[in-house]
Amino acid sequence: MAPRVLLVPLGWLALLLPPRAAEFSPSLDSDFTFTLPAGRKECFYQPMRRDASLELEYQVLDGAGLDVDFHLLSPKGETLVFDERKSDGVHTVETEDGDYMFCFDNTFSTISEKVIFFELILDNMGEDGQDQEDWKKYVTGTDLLDMKLEDILESINSVKARLSKSVQIQTLLRAFEARDRNIQESNFDRVNFWSMVNLAVMVVVSAVQVYMLKSLFEDKRKSRT
Repeated sequence: MAPRVLLVPLGWLALLLPPRAAEFSPSLDSDFTFTLPAGRKECFYQPMRRDASLELEYQVLDGAGLDVDFHLLSPKGETLVFDERKSDGVHTVETEDGDYMFCFDNTFSTISEKVIFFELILDNMGEDGQDQEDWKKYVTGTDLLDMKLEDILESINSVKARLSKSVQIQTLLRAFEARDRNIQESNFDRVNFWSMVNLAVMVVVSAVQVYMLKSLFEDKRKSRT
C-alpha cells in the first residue's frame, strides 16, 4: 500500500488562512523545526519565481539513527533531489515559476519519531531590484558629490549579504548544538541504564556467593540420642 502523504503547512492551513498566509515568507531566510512521527511523510511547498535560487539545508536533530529520506520536486513533478536515510544535507537549485515541493519521509521507521530542522534561503526573488529603483527616485545631486549610486548599492548589498550569511551560520550552529545535546542526553540515559543493570547483577552475584560460602560451613550431621 502506498504511503500516505501529509501536506503541511499548506495541506491544513490553506483551509483556515488567506492564500498569502499559507506559504513561507518570501524573505531571504526561513527556518522551521518539526517532529516527524514514525511511519509518516511530511511535505512542504515553496512558491518560487523564474531565475531565482532556492537553497535548502536540513538536519535530523533527534531520533533513532538520526536519518530520514528527503525528496525535492520541481513544479512539473520531476525529482530534483533524493537523499536516502541521511542525517543532513544541503541543496541549491535554480528555479522557475511554480511551487516546489520538498518532503521528509520516515516511513521506513516503525517506532522512532524524528525531530527535523530545515532552512530555506531564497535569492533573486525580484524584490531587491524594485527597492533599488524606488530609492533612486529620492537620490539627487550625486554627480555634484562625485559619488556613484551603483557603488553605494553594491556596498549595501555586500553588507546585507554578509549579515544574512551570519544569521544563517548562527542558525545552523544552534541546530548543531541541539542535535549534539540530544545525542549527549541519549548517551547519558544509556550509561545510567546499564550502570543500574550492572549494579543489580553485582548484588545478585554477591548474594549467591555469600549463600554458597555459608552453605559450605554448615554442619549437616545430625546428632543421635
